[in-house]
Amino acid sequence: MNPKHQINAFLIVAIISANQVGVGVMGFQQQLYQHAKQDAWISVIISFLLAHLVIFIMIKTLEIYQTNDIYEINQDIFGKFIGNFLNVLYITYCGSIFFVILKTYIEVINTWVFYNLSPWFLSATLLLLLIYTFTGTLKVIVGVSFFSFVITYVWLFSLIPPLEYAEVNYLLPVLESSIVDILKGTYSMTFTIVGFEILNIVYPYIKDKKKVNRYAHLGLLGTLIMYFPILLVSLMYFSGEQLSKTVWPTLTMLSIVRLPFIERIDIFMICFGVVIILPNLCLYAWAVYRGVNSIIKISLSAFIWAFSGLMFILSCLVQTMTQLNDISAIFTHVGFFTVFVFPFFLYFLALIKRKFRKTQVTQ
Repeated sequence: MNPKHQINAFLIVAIISANQVGVGVMGFQQQLYQHAKQDAWISVIISFLLAHLVIFIMIKTLEIYQTNDIYEINQDIFGKFIGNFLNVLYITYCGSIFFVILKTYIEVINTWVFYNLSPWFLSATLLLLLIYTFTGTLKVIVGVSFFSFVITYVWLFSLIPPLEYAEVNYLLPVLESSIVDILKGTYSMTFTIVGFEILNIVYPYIKDKKKVNRYAHLGLLGTLIMYFPILLVSLMYFSGEQLSKTVWPTLTMLSIVRLPFIERIDIFMICFGVVIILPNLCLYAWAVYRGVNSIIKISLSAFIWAFSGLMFILSCLVQTMTQLNDISAIFTHVGFFTVFVFPFFLYFLALIKRKFRKTQVTQ
């Protein structure tokens, strides 16, 4: 890897956290509460503990290969044909996340800010912004992620006014939900918590790889520091019936905030949200590019224009919230297997492959 394309390990904190915090932060509480009720905070903790375990296994696999990303690892373990087939599936997974994030943010803008603004115009605007950022290579994308990581924590200060109306009794009784319901809540966090798997793509670009493990776990902790307070305040601010029927709980809480210079801070935060979702779009587009490039060689500029064109067409075809919810539901199942199950399988095969190679060398 050319040193000028490499990034410092501490930036993994920003990359992982910025890629996890996206449109999900605006409304993850509803589905979570529908399963785990007031014990939803336990589901969040369990989901992040699982994420720490998965990222530990991911890093162990990547350490075996050092300079390869997941696409090259698939080709090495499974062979060219099956490996490329798995790569196509992984490319589809990353592209699907990109589309869901893009379309969900457009839906938020149309619902809360510009009711009559055409979705195709918003889609074209966001994709042009993506193209402009993406053509600056990975270092520019990482810079945007770091900026987003720092700025995102402004959301936490907006939780102070809703605390005035918080009711702590809404958190009681603890552990009333069954283990099954709590685990269902954990499962529903899939769309919200995914994003840390981007490490599979950026790992070869990291300079001091011995520090990756530490900073990757710090990145997950940074995300937990964002989501956990938002969920707790939501559980205390809304009654159970209100929270189960509120589509965008975070934005609804922000709508009560009034400042002398900003009347509707929720609208300001939605517009500001483009800074939050831009790293998501750029990093997943980069993941798709790396996958496509592992199968067929393609220039960066040609890829991003073709990819953006495809996403624009798809965003115009999916027009209703019901269609988007159906796609998100499918993604939850696929995403859970891709992020939380497949890494263990891949690590097991990588160990067998390494042992087989050592046996061949000794012979």
